[in-house]
Amino acid sequence: MSTFEIEGGVPLRGTVRASGNKNAILPMIAACILTDQEMILENVPDIIDVRHMLEAIVELGGKVERSGERVSIHVAQIRSSELSRELCNKVRTSILCVAPLLHRTGKAKLHPPGGDVIGRRRLDTHFYGLQKLGATVKLNGAYEFLVPKALQGAELFFDEPSVTGTEHILTAAVVSAGTTLIRNAACEPHVQDLANMLNAMGARISGIGTNQLLVEGVASLHGTTHTVCHDHIEAASYLALAAATGGEIRVEGTDLHSYWMCHRVFETLGVKIELHKDHIYLPGNQLLQTTPDFDGSIPVIADGPWPQFATDQMSCMITLATQVQGNVLFFEKMFESRLYFVDKLIAMGANAVVCDPHRVLISGKSKLRGTTLSSPDIRAGMALLGAALCASGKSTVQNANMIERGYEKLEEKLLGLGARIIRRA
Repeated sequence: MSTFEIEGGVPLRGTVRASGNKNAILPMIAACILTDQEMILENVPDIIDVRHMLEAIVELGGKVERSGERVSIHVAQIRSSELSRELCNKVRTSILCVAPLLHRTGKAKLHPPGGDVIGRRRLDTHFYGLQKLGATVKLNGAYEFLVPKALQGAELFFDEPSVTGTEHILTAAVVSAGTTLIRNAACEPHVQDLANMLNAMGARISGIGTNQLLVEGVASLHGTTHTVCHDHIEAASYLALAAATGGEIRVEGTDLHSYWMCHRVFETLGVKIELHKDHIYLPGNQLLQTTPDFDGSIPVIADGPWPQFATDQMSCMITLATQVQGNVLFFEKMFESRLYFVDKLIAMGANAVVCDPHRVLISGKSKLRGTTLSSPDIRAGMALLGAALCASGKSTVQNANMIERGYEKLEEKLLGLGARIIRRA
């Protein structure tokens, strides 16, 4: 089991560059199956989940070549329309291969996908959308999908703005005959980036950036070159960890429009950040204190669909709150197990009350003590690593591979910011 060993108490200082977006690149890799022409993806992060998705391409019969941040994917022929149980267990986004396989072969088979254990993660949006577009779905130990004739456009209304559900059904709709209207669609930056790539391949998608997508289906798509957008979740994580340690950093390669709600949350926690066209600056020597509501009530930080506060940013913000003077209530609405890691913060000395599976009250500032921890999921793992950076003494964060599923060159980037961290295999 790989581990991180951290000596806490050192403020993070320096410059770090945001990597390519994890939640954009994974559906993009699956979307490469839609065409028999070569696809070139640039700014591709070298993270474990990307490696697994590229393995899926090879398993299906495609060719993959990687040179640094540039990846060439060419699925000229499909050797198999089934993904192995082992590969499906490794990465949740394996399900995104289904719609492209239906387009290319008329059938697909995969096993229940793996991923983070953060609560129930429904696949209903995927099944609903595929069935509305004409596919049949059977559960016989594995999921078996079949298109009797061809995918047909339809009017859809999602009962939740599922990110992966929207991405998946979008890849089906672009090659469905006729028009597809998707209402209550997710519109996060990574969903927008996928839609822009599909349009560059010859798709006809309008309404990008809104919760209603109109798709005029086309018979086929062609190859293209696309640069993956930056990862705003990663950028916010480094900002939160730097603020928690009393540091000063500059995150490069960002934009403005991805951080408006995140900026508001930082303000609630008393953190000042400067948003610029291509970077974000966190000044040092800040005295952090929560900002109560207008009537003096304890502020509430709640997640929600874009453009509300992203659920994936919640964990690191909770760690930050332990180092802020005052009280704040976090309300995690989307996953009932995401807050379980807070017990580990309490064991380190955090003053926190877990009200129920969805709410936790943090009262700071707390002096954290170094200890041995285990990373339960990508975001909680990063949050616990942040707590170790704040704590006095030495900490060991086990299951480091879990964090590296979503954060590229994690040890290298933290060392560049002055952290005392060592990765041991």
